[in-house]
Amino acid sequence: QVELVESGGGLVQAGGSLKLSCAASGRTFSTYIMGWFRQAPGKEREFVAAISRNRLRTEYANSVKGRFTISRDNAKSTVYLQMNSLKPEDTAVYSCAATMKSLSVEVTTNSRDYDYWGQGTQVTVSS
Repeated sequence: QVELVESGGGLVQAGGSLKLSCAASGRTFSTYIMGWFRQAPGKEREFVAAISRNRLRTEYANSVKGRFTISRDNAKSTVYLQMNSLKPEDTAVYSCAATMKSLSVEVTTNSRDYDYWGQGTQVTVSS
């Protein structure tokens, strides 16, 4: 069992930056694949980024590639999402998620694979 708490959301102008954090409880953080997802009003939840347990592999949605960077600090049980060059279409509730999927899987972009979710943090990008 792990609890996830996001922070760092807010209101920013287009072209600006924000850094989201997701702090996890428990002492087994390094055993989880971590991901970030987002959901805009009236839209389905979509994958944003994911990172492997050992930080060596990352995956990004095409819409954020080159602008967002996911990272993790296993010693602090925290995963981050650095968001640069923000666009109004990035406006959404951002949630982090964790999965203890098989060790043969490095990362997963499928929301159904994730077992634990945070409550989300609002990111609003004004034009």
